[in-house]
Parts: sequence; structure tokens; C-alpha cells
Amino acid sequence: MDNIKLLKKLNEQKSLFYDEIGKVIIGQDDVIEHIFIAMLCKGHILLEGVPGLGKTLIIKTISEVLDLEFNRIQFTPDLMPSDITGTEIINQNLETGNRELKFIKGPIFSNIVLADEINRTPPKTQSALLEAMQEYCVTTGGQTYDIDKPFFVLATQNPIEQEGTYPLPEAQLDRFMFNVLIDYPPFDDELDIVKSNTSLNSNKVKKIINSKELTDYQNLVKNVPVSDNVIKYAVNLVHNTRPSGECLEITKKYIDWGAGPRASSFLILAAKAQALLLGKATPDIDDVKKVAIPVLRHRIILNFNAEAEGIKIDDVLNELSNQK
Repeated sequence: MDNIKLLKKLNEQKSLFYDEIGKVIIGQDDVIEHIFIAMLCKGHILLEGVPGLGKTLIIKTISEVLDLEFNRIQFTPDLMPSDITGTEIINQNLETGNRELKFIKGPIFSNIVLADEINRTPPKTQSALLEAMQEYCVTTGGQTYDIDKPFFVLATQNPIEQEGTYPLPEAQLDRFMFNVLIDYPPFDDELDIVKSNTSLNSNKVKKIINSKELTDYQNLVKNVPVSDNVIKYAVNLVHNTRPSGECLEITKKYIDWGAGPRASSFLILAAKAQALLLGKATPDIDDVKKVAIPVLRHRIILNFNAEAEGIKIDDVLNELSNQK
């Protein structure tokens, strides 16, 4: 199938995808769109929001609409790395009578993995995700086991409860393409949520996109051409987050650490997917601006000045995005 036909098919299935999710999830359109964009870019997502906003339900519903294998891992303080990756057991061969080690795959061996409340488990266990997220494989007992593609980690965490939690290390945060914040629903949406949750109606969703189709769309995103001025804008935006050399005044004043080169690549990939979902053949600077905050907000560390003045990361990024 040529790229034009594939783009047309993507936009047809996009509408069906959103319609099916809308049967279960009320509102949160931006969150769902960002998750879909990340999946088109083979990216992982970190969702943040207070309890009860539907983070887990959103991910579970998306996995049902996509014809992909889904596993959920509830992260707790006593979770061990082998609980995620799998473990070796001694198995007796009934034919020879010999004992041998057999690897039992863990829940990480799936297409979509929900890492629920990821900041509730110690760094040793969090790091078990690192290799899988970057290399799409798991190494244990001297053997490497490949994870079937497509593969996505969608992690959730609660930003207000810090007692008994372990902040994600920067190396792992950097592997998430997007950091998406889920806010309280508007009044009208909350009315509909209450009506839906307190009735007997149980909406079943249909599977819309299968593994082969999703892989085709991922390849389509890679093939989208991007003009040099758009790439230059994205790289310049990331450079402007770094408080070194001749940096901008706002960067020098409020930022301790800026984003790395991976952020530039994610900006362009996300802008490509954003353009395709709008039916465009190539992204422009506005597409980069639309995805800049979720791509960059978890890669930047603000300093004490920002904290003292009540300046948020999103405020700084909005200012940087509008720089000429």
C-alpha cells in the first residue's frame, strides 16, 4: 500500500479509534491523542494525575481497542525485578530424567505494559524496565530474550503522594517520550461521568487497529519528510533549555538542567505523527509547538529561583516555544 492510501486509512481508523474509546472514556481528548501519537512513534508514556481521574482505565481501554496483548503490573515496595522480567525455575525433563533451567517469562513480555504507580517500587526494580524500554529485550541468566513488537510501556504515577515513593531516575525518565498530566474533568464532563458510572450501561469496545496495521503506521511516520527549518526549530528549542554558554535569560534564571539530544528526535517524530493525524503530508513549526510541552516537561529541572517565584515548567516551556 502506498503512503497516500495508508495516510487515508490512518485517518479513517483514527476516527473509529476515538469513537470507540469515547464509549468508555468521557473527555480527556488531549491525553488520548498524546497516547496515540506516542504509539505511532514507538514511544513510551508517563501519565501523572491524582487518584480517581481514570489513568488506568484510559490505558486499559486503549489496549482493548488495539488488537494487542496487554499486561498490567502493579508496582509495590516489595516488587522484585524478576516479578517483571521473569524467572528461571528448575525443570525435570521427563524423557531423560535430567534437571534443567527453564525461563518463565514475566509480564513485561507483552505488547502493551501498564506499569501502575511506578514510583512506588525501589530503583532496583524500576531499572528492570530500562533494557526492555530501550532495547526491546530482557537479559537474564546470561540469555537474551526478545520482546515482541509493537511494545509500549505506559506508566502511571501520583504526583501528590510522596511518602513511601521512589522518584524515577533521570535515565529512566528520559526514555519516556511523553509526560502527560491528567487534570480534573470540566463540570459537564463530570456530570456525564457520574451518569455513566451509576447506571447499568456497560459499553463494549471493538478492536479497531491490529498489530500489522500499527506497524505500517509506525513506518509511515518514519517516512514523513521534514523541512530543514522545522528540524532547526526543534533542535534550537531543545538547545534553549540548556543553561550553558550564551543561553536565553529565562533559561539562565530558572533552569538547572536542560533536555538532551533524545528530546530533539522525539520532538520531530511526534510532530510527524501530529501532522499525519491532521491529514498533512509534512509537519510545520506549529506541529512541533503542540507536542513540545509533553516531550520536554520531564527532561528539565528547574532551580530554586523558579520554585521561590512559583514558576512552573510548563510556563518556562511556553515562553521558550515562542522565542524567535
